[in-house]
Amino acid sequence: MELSHDEVRRIAELAKLDLTDDEISLYAGQLSHILQYFESLKEVDTSHIAPTASVLPLENVFRADIAGPALTPEEVIRNAPDAMGDQFFVNAVLGDE
Repeated sequence: MELSHDEVRRIAELAKLDLTDDEISLYAGQLSHILQYFESLKEVDTSHIAPTASVLPLENVFRADIAGPALTPEEVIRNAPDAMGDQFFVNAVLGDE
């Protein structure tokens, strides 16, 4: 499958890329080569291979949810951009409605 320059321009537009004419020519060839490779992969007989969602073993990678000591209000607001007393101070997001 050969991509035309117009198709590459459209793909670049969708990806919000501003490409020069030289880049479009280069990428048209590279993308066409990639698509040709995928076409050859379609010809490989995989009927004897079971569907596989992942080649890695499934395991939980999260740490245990263990409660720790609570932070004091001073510790909580220490890095706040703005605070009033022991509370976060934020700009209003709603009008007078």
